[in-house]
Amino acid sequence: MSHPNAELITRFYQAFQHLDAEAMAACYTEDVQFSDPVFTDLRGAQATDMWRMLASRAQGFSLKFSEVQADDREGRARWVATYLFSQTGRTVVNDIRARFVFRDGKICQHRDRFDLWRWSRQALGIKGLLLGWTPLVHNAIRAQAAKGLAAFRGGR
Repeated sequence: MSHPNAELITRFYQAFQHLDAEAMAACYTEDVQFSDPVFTDLRGAQATDMWRMLASRAQGFSLKFSEVQADDREGRARWVATYLFSQTGRTVVNDIRARFVFRDGKICQHRDRFDLWRWSRQALGIKGLLLGWTPLVHNAIRAQAAKGLAAFRGGR
């Protein structure tokens, strides 16, 4: 029998596989803290709206997850998302390591780690290959993502 928090992580990623952002949001506390190399500090509704935005815009999307482990306080998983990056029409395969902290049977912290340079080479092509390692490009990617999330949240 797996730990209830491992089942929670599994439920989160199964919902993600179906692009069910509402079921994903239900796995989070209201004050969840999310971060990854692009969205560096999202809290509460910002985090759940990010998943709603990504799910609503997903093209050519598939997700696999594995290595789910959890105890009463913390958990982790590996997940690989494949999708079409709409701004360039390029396919991205993003290999991600996730860490979680739990409170009251829900996820209160979610931290994803992946190689942003590797992502930029896939998503942006030659520009990502040549410049994707630079802070300038990292900051531009973050700014564009934040702008997209703000526009999505403003339209809700």
